[in-house]
Amino acid sequence: MPAPLLTIETTVDLPRTADVVVIGGGIVGCATAYYLARKGVAVALLEKGRIGAEQSSRNWGWCRQQNRDARELPMATRSLDLWAALARDIGEDPGFRRSGLLYLSNDEAEIAGWARWRDMARGLGVTSHVLGAAEARTRGAVTNRDWLGGVFSPDDGIADPSRACPVIARGIMNAGGTVHQNCAARGLETEAGRVSGVVTEHGTIRTGVVVMAGGAWASSFCHQQGLGFPQASVRSSIMSVGPGVEGPDALHTGPVSLTRRGDGGYTLAISGNARVDPTPQQIRYAKHFLPMFAKRWRVLRPGGTEGWRSGHETRAKWALDRETPMERMRILDPTPDAATIRLTHQRACALIPGMARATVQASWAGYIDSTPDGVPAIGETSLPGFVLAAGFSGHGFGIGPGAGEMIAAMVTGETPLLDPAAYHPDRFSTSSWGKVSDF
Repeated sequence: MPAPLLTIETTVDLPRTADVVVIGGGIVGCATAYYLARKGVAVALLEKGRIGAEQSSRNWGWCRQQNRDARELPMATRSLDLWAALARDIGEDPGFRRSGLLYLSNDEAEIAGWARWRDMARGLGVTSHVLGAAEARTRGAVTNRDWLGGVFSPDDGIADPSRACPVIARGIMNAGGTVHQNCAARGLETEAGRVSGVVTEHGTIRTGVVVMAGGAWASSFCHQQGLGFPQASVRSSIMSVGPGVEGPDALHTGPVSLTRRGDGGYTLAISGNARVDPTPQQIRYAKHFLPMFAKRWRVLRPGGTEGWRSGHETRAKWALDRETPMERMRILDPTPDAATIRLTHQRACALIPGMARATVQASWAGYIDSTPDGVPAIGETSLPGFVLAAGFSGHGFGIGPGAGEMIAAMVTGETPLLDPAAYHPDRFSTSSWGKVSDF
């Protein structure tokens, strides 16, 4: 059973022109198109499959500041305010609530790292409480065990991955934008050295600005335009259980993490655990990811051939008048790793004894796209009018609204509330692109 997702009706007729075309109906693409539409910009959002059907509906649903890399923290803080405003402004609930996030650990070094992060974030106005053993046991009472310590971030929260993108897409249409499902963008047209249109499977839209928010598909699309973007994906497997378990809304521990779902059940996952499915693109950019792999090799395992067959990381060129890999694979729905699912469930039942009585609902996998430093690539490329917004490295759901608002300001010539300099993809053009994200 795949990850649950709200089904919505979207715009039927493709516009002939648009001020901005956004490619990709995940959280970043939806948020960008939403904030553009609210500015009165004629925006069209293109999605090759269903809105939110790939990683944006397959994640934990955490919307956090806690343990964010310092480069992402301002975007995370802004996003929390925007998440809170979405239900009011759209008139429909994306499932966001400031539930607070609880981290528990018996590792002194890990707790010390959280304390250092707290000290850094305090100067940026972020509240994070480092817990001693007694308070950790109290807050983690459902586990019925002692903990050396932990951290609690009261202002952070969760949203519903099954609802968020579809709800925001409705907000786009309410504000005057158009949203097109089952409409793959095949490539770009240019005039005088800049973007002049987007070729889709259903026709061409004339436009001077295109935002590529295609998640795991972004690098292969850039390759069609002669642009290099170092991006690699890993296959992450998670599962859900039904209602009936008492516990916190969101809890992270080293062995397993859990998140309360909208139906009262839980999403269960092992943080960072993933399979690396070899692809042509991974081979091409392997050297760029050596620092990332060296830092995270303990939680990554070799995968299989599914990623190669899926086509999202192809290095092949395709014609604009024929079926493309995006049309052959409308939705990336990789096979969950059975061993990971079994281990996840075992660990969850060991962590919270009542978990064993809950019905296993589903398991699924998704491809998490990453940059070499684990920080998003956001900015105009060397092709004028073509803006990249991808490589969110497993952090995109929580910071999606802040990213979308920033991108909408950038492409309309406004000064963004957040400084976009740290995210520009130009940093990957040299060997000193920056340190790998700690979290």
